[in-house]
Amino acid sequence: MAFCLCFGLRPKRNKVVQKLKIEPVSVQESILDQPSSSSANPATSSSDPEALLPPPQEIKNFSYLQLATATNNFSLDARIGQGGFGDVYKGKLEIDGQLKDVAVKMLGRSSIQGNREFIVEVLMLSILRNKNLVKLYGYCCEGDQRSLVYEYMPLGSVEDNIHNIRSVQEVLDLSTRMKIALGAAKGLAYLHNESQPIVIYRDMKTANILLDHGFEPKLSDFGLAKIGPNEGMSHVTTRVMGTLGYCAPEYAATGKLTLKSDIYSFGVVLLELITGRKPIGDSTMGAERLLVRWALPYFRSLNIRRIADPRLAIQGDPYLEEAVRRAVQLAYMCLRDQAKARPTIREIVEALEVLVEYIARKKVEGSPVNEEDGGLERRRDVADAKRWAKDFRDEQRKSKAVPKRTRF
Repeated sequence: MAFCLCFGLRPKRNKVVQKLKIEPVSVQESILDQPSSSSANPATSSSDPEALLPPPQEIKNFSYLQLATATNNFSLDARIGQGGFGDVYKGKLEIDGQLKDVAVKMLGRSSIQGNREFIVEVLMLSILRNKNLVKLYGYCCEGDQRSLVYEYMPLGSVEDNIHNIRSVQEVLDLSTRMKIALGAAKGLAYLHNESQPIVIYRDMKTANILLDHGFEPKLSDFGLAKIGPNEGMSHVTTRVMGTLGYCAPEYAATGKLTLKSDIYSFGVVLLELITGRKPIGDSTMGAERLLVRWALPYFRSLNIRRIADPRLAIQGDPYLEEAVRRAVQLAYMCLRDQAKARPTIREIVEALEVLVEYIARKKVEGSPVNEEDGGLERRRDVADAKRWAKDFRDEQRKSKAVPKRTRF
């Protein structure tokens, strides 16, 4: 869990946070930053930003003893992950009358920054409910101990399944990767369009996409999340936080955070799934270590075989090559310099649904899709015409006409 700056809550307003008994600081410098725009209108800004939040749903307050018992006293055998935030342990706890596997995230010893991010995580996951978001069962807050209890995700993170596999048998095929991308996009679509209020995730990366049975993805780690701008406002201004390699360029440069900042980060995730490369590479990528910059010339030339993960073995399969081409085009759109030129998350979900269906049908039939059957191919062509083809061709013409290094 990355560190978040400046958070606070007024305990009388929020029952969940009231239970935590943590010294409050300023709420407006965390998830509830006051929105900004070039034409800010005081009448449309909330004087009480906490009023934006719906009533939180109850989550359980576990004791430290309960967590120690559940994890065999935090034994090494129970430890399933490590990170800058602390260790993660697998355990068993009674949840809603049933004994369930859980993941217990033990945060570092109490600090102002740690407390702030801990509260943000608890608050966010107490008001957000979606099948593509990890469930928070409860928390522990005793003395300087800070722990979070989540549903257990048996297949680990997307990062581990792409970059830390041990054998060729464990390589995820293109179909699974695009289904993961679709599920992650649906989770982001919930945050951007369906949650009340809307939420900017701000930490989209493969390490934060966890996999349930059947490789069903769920977004996790909401310690950096922000409530989105009020109606009529263009952005939220905040200190720059996030992970190197995933951060949108305009946010990194100005601190102005928008929904399109998440779209850029999603584009990096999609590119990771396509290429099998980390966002910050090694010597195998040559002089350019940033994945987005490394991929740029292949975006422009549509050199699919060069950009695709060689483990996908797409060479010689025109249908897989076509699927990768479409995924590459979508990633390129998400990674545009101009935030307004990036697609919305709804458009991304629709495009990925068409792509996943195309791959699935190819796998079942093992032959080209009949152009005369109408259904899938017409839907694909309409989606292309509306969202991809024209914009992509225009972008290519511009890049050829004016030699210019695109800034990511």
